[in-house]
Amino acid sequence: MTLSESRVSQLLDNVRGRRIAVIGDVMLDRYYRGTVSRISPEAPVPIVEIAEESEYPGGAANVAYNLVMLGATPLLLGVVGNDGPGRQLRDLLNRLGISDEALLTDPSRPTTVKTRVIASSQHIVRVDREEKGEIAATAREQLLSRLEENIRTIDALILQDYNKGVVTHGLIPHVVELARTHGVPVYVDPKFNNFFEYTHVTVFKPNRKEAEDALQRRLRSAEEREEGVQELMRRLGCEYVILTLGSEGMMLAHRDESPILVPTKAIQVADVSGAGDTVIATLATACAAGASMQEAVVIANHAAGIVCEQVGTVPVRHDQLLEALLDDYRKNVESEP
Repeated sequence: MTLSESRVSQLLDNVRGRRIAVIGDVMLDRYYRGTVSRISPEAPVPIVEIAEESEYPGGAANVAYNLVMLGATPLLLGVVGNDGPGRQLRDLLNRLGISDEALLTDPSRPTTVKTRVIASSQHIVRVDREEKGEIAATAREQLLSRLEENIRTIDALILQDYNKGVVTHGLIPHVVELARTHGVPVYVDPKFNNFFEYTHVTVFKPNRKEAEDALQRRLRSAEEREEGVQELMRRLGCEYVILTLGSEGMMLAHRDESPILVPTKAIQVADVSGAGDTVIATLATACAAGASMQEAVVIANHAAGIVCEQVGTVPVRHDQLLEALLDDYRKNVESEP
C-alpha cells in the first residue's frame, strides 16, 4: 500500500493539535560514545575512550518524545524517583517541550536509568539502575486521578509497559474502562508480565519474541504468525493485533479480515533501540489524524525504518517521516509502466 502525496500531506498536517496520553515506565537513557584502541590489562575487556556523553528520554518518555517530534501533544503519566536522574529527566522533558506535570515523584523508588556504552557504532554494554516492584496503591490512584482529569481532552491513549512496576494488573482494567467509556482508543505496547491483562483494547502491539514467549509457540512461518495473531485476538478480545517482526516488517490482523504483512522500510538496520516506542507513537498519532489502521501501519513502518538506521534511542521527526513517505510514493510512481 502506497499513500499518495495529497494523502500523506493531509494526514501529517492533521497531526497538529492531537493530544495523546502515555501511561507507563519512564526512563532516562544515557549514552557514552567513544572509541576502542586497546584491551584492558586488568581483564580481557575493551577500554572505551569516551568522546561524547548524551541523555535522552527513554521508555514511555521516549514515546512522548516521538509524539512531540511528530507534532502531537503528549500527556505523560508515570513515576520518577526523588533523585538526580529524576530531576534530570524532568528538566530534559521540559527542554524538549514535554510537560512533566503529570509525572509523580516517589521517594521510595529510584528513577530508572539505562546507560549504554557505544564504541565505533558498536553497542558494548548496557548498565541498568531500576526498581521493578509494583508502584504503591496510592501512586496508582494518583495516576488514575490525573488521567480522569484529562480524559475528555485526549484523542488516544498509549499503555507503554516495560515491566518496571507502573503498568500493573491493578491499573490496566481501570485505565481501559475509563478510555472506553469516553470513546478514547487504547494502544498497547506489552511486556510479558501483564501480557494477557490487556483485554478489549483497540490495538495490541507485541513484537515476535514477546508473542512467542506468551503463547509458548514459534512464530516463524507466515502460517504460524497468522495462527498466533488470531489466537491473541480471541484471547484478548481486541480490535487489532499488530505483530512487529523486526527486519521483516509488521503483520496487521483485524478480527474481521485476514492478516496482512507490511514489509519493513529500513535500508540498513543499525540499532533497534526505541523502535517499538516509535511504532506505537506513530500508530496512535496517525489514527488520531484520520488514517485507517492499514495506512497507520504503513506510516509506522516508515517511521521504524528511519529510527532503525540510526544508533541510539532517537525519535522520528515530522519532516523525516514526511520526506520518507513522499519519496516512497515517487519511487512507486516512477516504477509504474
